[in-house]
Amino acid sequence: MTGHKRREAVPPKVWAGVALIAVALALLPFVAALFGQAWVRILNFAMIYTMLALGLNIVVGFAGLLDLGYIAFYAVGAYMYALLASPQFNIHLPFWIIIPMGAGLACIFGVLLGAPTLKLRGDYPVNITNGPQGVNLIDPFRIGSFSFARSESILGITFSGPQKYYYMLLLLTIAVVVINIRLQNSRLGRAWEAIREDEVAARAMGINTRNVKLLAFAMGASFGGIAGGIFSATQQFVSPESFGLFESIIVLAMVVLGGMGNIPGVILGAVMLTLLPEFLRSTMEPLQNALFGRVLLDAETVRLLVFGIALVAIMLYKPAGLWPSAVRKRELEVPEAAEAAD
Repeated sequence: MTGHKRREAVPPKVWAGVALIAVALALLPFVAALFGQAWVRILNFAMIYTMLALGLNIVVGFAGLLDLGYIAFYAVGAYMYALLASPQFNIHLPFWIIIPMGAGLACIFGVLLGAPTLKLRGDYPVNITNGPQGVNLIDPFRIGSFSFARSESILGITFSGPQKYYYMLLLLTIAVVVINIRLQNSRLGRAWEAIREDEVAARAMGINTRNVKLLAFAMGASFGGIAGGIFSATQQFVSPESFGLFESIIVLAMVVLGGMGNIPGVILGAVMLTLLPEFLRSTMEPLQNALFGRVLLDAETVRLLVFGIALVAIMLYKPAGLWPSAVRKRELEVPEAAEAAD
């Protein structure tokens, strides 16, 4: 009997499933383009919001902290890219230099803004909305003469600008998911979970709760900085209106709706809350015209109404989220079982 464990082979069905998902993701922008390039841009936004939600999930889902100013780190990354890749300062650095710089600066701001809140208990919203009046003429991603902003033919296949950004975002989103999985299963991830469950007990076990919580703020902020830089490049314009408190609430809702602390659930919440409003926007007004002959509720009002109803329903019937983590699900089931026993 050897001292090494034999690694189990991955079943062929798993590899087949992974291959099918990979093919579906590769073809998705071309399918979306059949309905217009706007839907490809919406897919890109879904992945940007997925990165934001995964970053916030580190703070809220893993470490159990509340951060309603998270969108500020998104703004840091966006303005970092805008100022260093536009005529604003007449600096045009390549994106592979600015994006890591934006992530690093957002990480620093995450520590600076997180440090004063470590001793607080309860909910303390922070709204950071100051900044320039907007920056335009921002450089798109470029690699030599290859620009992500214009259509080009590659190997006989025509790729639009949004489609090229889609594949870039897909690779970055996969990288962010892998990093999140590694963090969740690491010693640091277990420390975050211990703090979330009982900070006093975690401190008694020897966990440096201050440093561990600062790491959660820093890691979450860095993903927000990356997403902000990509947002700035794809839009080629940024202004403070894109980084209000409501955006933070939307990203937090994605985490809560999908399932705090569960990476697949957070991705589900981000995709749903990105695609559903656009679906409503394109269907509700024509539907009202067909039924009533006029528009009774504009798409934005319907979006907020459905959004509010969904959150209330989730809190009542699925408090752990649509796709909760196993740990979170057990936590909520134990009190219910105790009440039923009483």
